[in-house]
Amino acid sequence: MPTTSPSFTAYLRRKADPLWREEQAHPFLTELGNGTLPLDKFRHYMRQDYVFLIEFCRVVALAAAKALDLDDMAWFAGLLHETLNTEMALHVGFCEDFGITKADLETTAPAPATVAYTSHMLAAARSGDALEAAMSILPCSWGYAEIGQLLAGKGMPVNQPLYARWIGTYASPDFAALADRLRSFVDRSVQGQPQARLDGLEAIFMESSHHEHRFWDSAYRMDA
Repeated sequence: MPTTSPSFTAYLRRKADPLWREEQAHPFLTELGNGTLPLDKFRHYMRQDYVFLIEFCRVVALAAAKALDLDDMAWFAGLLHETLNTEMALHVGFCEDFGITKADLETTAPAPATVAYTSHMLAAARSGDALEAAMSILPCSWGYAEIGQLLAGKGMPVNQPLYARWIGTYASPDFAALADRLRSFVDRSVQGQPQARLDGLEAIFMESSHHEHRFWDSAYRMDA
């Protein structure tokens, strides 16, 4: 049963562990880590990730609008600014290193896995409050931090410096701090919530975790 002691997010992480381990062992990430991932697969992923980030920003904007505490509102607004004006610009620049132009990104049609994932996040954010919105993006932020640290711990792919750069981004302390702050918001916000609400939040978290795995799989298969 879900519990808020000692940590609701720690409970969720244990619950999702088999799925997260399967995700972390996916061929896309294994080959990315050792530098053998075909470039066309990575390019496909980067284009879909650009589409995903746009909808991610919409979810964060909804969280900022619905946050009850001014400090939380300010943090989500800061996350929106950072993602929309900094991370996406870096993403565009990084794509250019792989031969993907901004026009290519802007004309990318979302793959079915991208549509399913972003639709789930937006539905959670629109129907709930800032807590539901945060729960829908937590597996992404937290999962990427874990993946970055896991791959960096195995050693950077010296034969593919652009992959090493990607790994370094998500293995950074700053990215880990973002996931920590999001978890802190969730753990603080669930205090005193009824069991039915906790069950609903758990369902959102688990569904996003499934979508994370499907997103990597879709990129590896280069779904159109």
